[in-house]
Amino acid sequence: MKKAVSTNKAPQAIGPYSQGVSFGDLIFTSGQIPVNPASSEIPSGIKEQTKQVLSNISAVLEAAGSSMDKVLKTTVYIKDMNDFAAMNEVYSSFFKEPFPARTTVEVSRLPKDVFVEIEAVAYK
Repeated sequence: MKKAVSTNKAPQAIGPYSQGVSFGDLIFTSGQIPVNPASSEIPSGIKEQTKQVLSNISAVLEAAGSSMDKVLKTTVYIKDMNDFAAMNEVYSSFFKEPFPARTTVEVSRLPKDVFVEIEAVAYK
């Protein structure tokens, strides 16, 4: 059965979507951007933004009864592939081996003109 996942420890949905959805033992997060849920501020710099995005994903997963250790797959949307190494440096600090499968794509624009957005699939 499909169930919405919601937490006040991640930015609230600003449209017709859920922060995440669980289905059986799987959790699908919506793409998270680097909005600090406490202040609504967006940090500057790709490293700071990547850290905030992954913290938001972690909060959604925890609300669903999961964790970053249970992430199977991520999709990273990055505004400038020249920021890949810096994003990857922070990204790697959130995961342990075996690392999740991942797709990374450069996009022309992201909501609120942020530098990075990430979505994840995990299990409980």
